[in-house]
Amino acid sequence: MKKSNESKTKVAAKAAGNGTTAATRKPGKTGATGIIKKTDVSERPVRTGKTGPTGIIRETGTNGMEAPGGASNAAAAVGLAAAKAAPPSKVKAKGGKRQPVILVTNDDGISAPGIRNLVEAVRHLGKVVVVAPDKPQSGMGHAITIGNPLRLNPMHHIFEGVEAYSCSGTPVDCVKLAVDKVLRRKPDLCLSGVNHGANHSINVIYSGTMSAAVEAAIESIPSIGFSLLDYSVEADFGPAKKYIKIIVEEVLEHEMADKHLILNVNFPAVPENLIKGIKVCRQAYAKYEEDFVERNDPNNKKYYWLTGKFVNFDRGRDTDVWALEHNYVSVVPVQFDMTNYVLKSKLEKTWKP
Repeated sequence: MKKSNESKTKVAAKAAGNGTTAATRKPGKTGATGIIKKTDVSERPVRTGKTGPTGIIRETGTNGMEAPGGASNAAAAVGLAAAKAAPPSKVKAKGGKRQPVILVTNDDGISAPGIRNLVEAVRHLGKVVVVAPDKPQSGMGHAITIGNPLRLNPMHHIFEGVEAYSCSGTPVDCVKLAVDKVLRRKPDLCLSGVNHGANHSINVIYSGTMSAAVEAAIESIPSIGFSLLDYSVEADFGPAKKYIKIIVEEVLEHEMADKHLILNVNFPAVPENLIKGIKVCRQAYAKYEEDFVERNDPNNKKYYWLTGKFVNFDRGRDTDVWALEHNYVSVVPVQFDMTNYVLKSKLEKTWKP
């Protein structure tokens, strides 16, 4: 979480000015929403199910999938027009071994430097597909869009050789739409980031970056959220890219049985030679001491601007905050089950309703 969106706005604004305009888009017919209808369908079984007004799947068949033949019905349901697909990446590696499908998203927006560096770090590890917000969505947490329509637009020109879409919704919306309407299957891994700024400790609750990863895990997709402790537009992602590759390769190689895997990874903002390694940690007990600055607008009406400072109450040497302060890459396994099992056991023994 960031206490102000000003840094992120600057990041997105600068990244958007790197010469990628509508004129550079690859040719192809698109419908009103600009969504490409047919992309590598031979590798993408179609999810089916009844949808409500918001398009959320309520009921699905076995594993939420069927043969690719149902793609046209699913596309027609959302008014997709026929279009030429972006040149797909090869899904099978040499020797016929299937490459993993990796979904990449973030909360800083599709034009942010962080997501570009993430794609560069993992593009050789599988078939990468990007679905990310069309604007900064920092601090959105696990919000979803209900009262407004969602739009996807092809942005294949941003990442050379990588299928990419911008989404008008939140980071969680991006994951939901990616699985249901872009990939039409569950990817093998979801990566979110690289976020500009820390997502250690209590930040995980507010973070759009981590909420996207959590949403993927809810869908039984192993996921990792990455964050760099640097808000600067000129942030150096070099050291982070090295460790991203190490961590992602570890997860893919061992094909961890836990489909609800969520890792919260943070990188210290120091040169590579100062990073001491990777440390698996617990989440530190810390919070923001907030202050709302009161001001008056030109009409003399009051408004408030959120500020504050991060305060760490945890002196443990096994926390993510400690690890980052001592130049380690912190890795915290997190989960969406928020049950307090210790308190549950106590209440079961002491409460007599």
